[in-house]
Amino acid sequence: MSGRAAFLTECDYAHRGLHGGGQGLIENSLPAFAAALDAGFGMECDVRLSADGIVYVFHDETLDRLTAKTGAFGRCSAQELAAISLNRNGGTIPTLRALLETVGGRQPLLIEIKIDGVEPVSPLCAAVEADLRGYAGPVAIMSFDPRVGRWFATHAPQVVRGLVVTEEGGKGWWGHLKRALAMLHAKPDFLAYDIRDLPSPFATRARLEGVPVLSWTVRTAEQWQTVRQHADAAIFEGEVQPRHG
Repeated sequence: MSGRAAFLTECDYAHRGLHGGGQGLIENSLPAFAAALDAGFGMECDVRLSADGIVYVFHDETLDRLTAKTGAFGRCSAQELAAISLNRNGGTIPTLRALLETVGGRQPLLIEIKIDGVEPVSPLCAAVEADLRGYAGPVAIMSFDPRVGRWFATHAPQVVRGLVVTEEGGKGWWGHLKRALAMLHAKPDFLAYDIRDLPSPFATRARLEGVPVLSWTVRTAEQWQTVRQHADAAIFEGEVQPRHG
């Protein structure tokens, strides 16, 4: 695999850090990312914007599942978020800059940009791009929303960008057309594909055209076998299977 996204195929990625397991670490926490680093894995994270424009590493639209607080994440200021602790002794909710400092270029980092509905993508994309300036490590952004890829293609083409794809609810010709249009709009360097949809003619065609395909979220032995046969790297949770042998 050649091209500027080829580095993504050289390792597997701990989904939201190396969380759960015996240590019981919570997702998207600095301890979970430190554990992934110690184990030699790449990492995937999710990012959202605070009410005052700071990029934080957090998956959900609300605080309820991962903290003792409730309410919309995006309505909180950075000062408010800095005082909120993650469950299971995960520490405070990390900023993207804090995560970049923790990783320090030692392993590849995938940053999924979370966009809810039809909200504008520019504020979060621009804030992520600003945080990435000067970061020398292997990194890529990705999103379900093809507008994110288009924003980076236009405003920050040096950043490797990916399109997150699921065929759930879109197996017919209309779903295929939507995926094709999303590819044209986002201009992705790689795809992050739902493991439940592999093997997929759409993903196979992308690989034949030189576009790396990562697959999420790999959890079972059967899914590991699928990703080894039909994708280039896994975004995983739980037990890992070797890349070779």
